[in-house]
Amino acid sequence: MKIAIPVDDQQMETNVSMSFGRAPYFLIYDVDTKESLFIDNVAKTSTGGAGIKAAQMVVDNQANILITPRLGQNAGDVLLAADIQVFKSIGVSVRENIDEYLAGNLSELEEIHAGFHGHGGHGGY
Repeated sequence: MKIAIPVDDQQMETNVSMSFGRAPYFLIYDVDTKESLFIDNVAKTSTGGAGIKAAQMVVDNQANILITPRLGQNAGDVLLAADIQVFKSIGVSVRENIDEYLAGNLSELEEIHAGFHGHGGHGGY
């Protein structure tokens, strides 16, 4: 089983990135082999659709689980179509989030937002 997490730095003690689509890197952690692979998020500089592109990277790296603080609707749709479960991160390091997930202490992310899409974050027109 593989867990994907958006991260700020390429080390296990880094924090989970607050942005999914614009995270600098993704960690792909293989639970079975304990291998950690950090990949550059090529979507982070996209002018649009960063969440969708980042979600496709998670799918392409064969992750089964995503741990993230929040997620946009379009990225959520891509992950849902690929049967990837999404869990809400807690405010600690990547390593602690993995441990908490494996212990069954993380809850599924239920608040998937519509996304900002150039509206300056002012949703609900």
